[in-house]
Amino acid sequence: MATRRYISCVFCQRPSVVRILGKNMTAAANLQTSVDFLKGEPHKRHPGVTHLKTLRLPDDLQSAARSIIHRAQVPQLSDRTLKLTNFLWSRKRAVEDSTLRQKALSLEKELWEKAMQKAGSVDKQVLVDRIQREVFSELRRTIYRWTPLKYDEELGVVYMAARMAGGYAAVRKALNEIKKRDASFAPQSLLDFGSGLGTVAWASHALWADTLKEMVCVDSSGPMNILAERLLKGDDEHADAHMKHVYFRQFLPMSPKVQFDLVTSAFTLSEIPTTKEREEVVFTLWRKTSSYLLLVENGTKEGHQILMEARDILLQKKEKNIYDTRPASVFAPCPHEETCPKLALMPAVPCNFHQMYMPLYGHNSHTEKFSYLILTRERPPEAEGVKEVEWSRLIASPQARTRHVHCRLCCPNGQLKHVVVTARKHSRDVYRCARSSEWGDQLPLVPEVDDNEMTHNDES
Repeated sequence: MATRRYISCVFCQRPSVVRILGKNMTAAANLQTSVDFLKGEPHKRHPGVTHLKTLRLPDDLQSAARSIIHRAQVPQLSDRTLKLTNFLWSRKRAVEDSTLRQKALSLEKELWEKAMQKAGSVDKQVLVDRIQREVFSELRRTIYRWTPLKYDEELGVVYMAARMAGGYAAVRKALNEIKKRDASFAPQSLLDFGSGLGTVAWASHALWADTLKEMVCVDSSGPMNILAERLLKGDDEHADAHMKHVYFRQFLPMSPKVQFDLVTSAFTLSEIPTTKEREEVVFTLWRKTSSYLLLVENGTKEGHQILMEARDILLQKKEKNIYDTRPASVFAPCPHEETCPKLALMPAVPCNFHQMYMPLYGHNSHTEKFSYLILTRERPPEAEGVKEVEWSRLIASPQARTRHVHCRLCCPNGQLKHVVVTARKHSRDVYRCARSSEWGDQLPLVPEVDDNEMTHNDES
């Protein structure tokens, strides 16, 4: 009887047993998927991690920069450094002539309509002159007045104090993503357009010192090139350069058939006045690219929009003369090639990322906020391998709570999502990876997520 009651009890509980077994089977399946995407790495160093600890300038570069700044004796350096930093951060694109003419005509039409509504006889020529003055006054008040920056030696030193450490941090973090995700990439040649003080060369050398054999730094400013060379020699004209095979030019190499493994341009497209000129530069840089093209700008609306403009040029437009037929594809940070979903948000918000760094002077770390874009001729094997598990990009800092993590993601389908990651729904490994990740890292996208876990306009 006892045995019969026991068996009866077990079968009475069968639905619960089935549910438990089903949950265990689902968990086992999730675990298998997570084991695949982890590739044997611990959760804190999972394949999607791209963030770096607080960065410092290389010792040789920092010592040389401090020596140059000390010897220059620039008056009011601190005030001028702050002023230049604010100016560069708030810098916008120049207004196109067509946009300016359109706004002028619209203002003129509006003023004429107001004038015609008023009674009284006014000399026509007097009225025309008055309206023209009002149009010019309104345009001067409302239109951004873009002026080109011309660096002499003194302004170059101010720029060194203001932006060298932050610029190095942004470029180093962006290049680190290529290093992390494409371990087979071993560049032998580098072209840096708008090289300034040569920080891209220093950042690239820190990652690929064993393979880089040629680094061509192009900047139209002669004084900046001279400062960059002084930095290479440790501010000692008789010393040997810390890095060999670095060449400074004021113009890009002429031959369209000459390519470089890695082509970069940091904080330079924003200094080109017109859309047409930027398009020509972007096409030229792409022609020079044999593997990767990296573009970096300020993490502002303007910087982000300039990069998205360049992205659309290379993905959607075709050149007349094509020497390398391999098409462009987005490597980072976008997990897709659709229109950037952040451009559709109202109000628009930039897609940007952060990197902590130590400034030239002081003991407190600073944060560099920047936007970047990496395009490639062909996807590396490692990137293709992880495509079996789709990866999304964290576009804000994950918010870890008790047994769940709030993650704001840009997903492979071109949408923004707010996903609440839990061990129960997304597997223990995905959950632990989410807790270990930071803004800018990648996370494996779970294909099936409840509708109440997604919001498309929830941005930080």
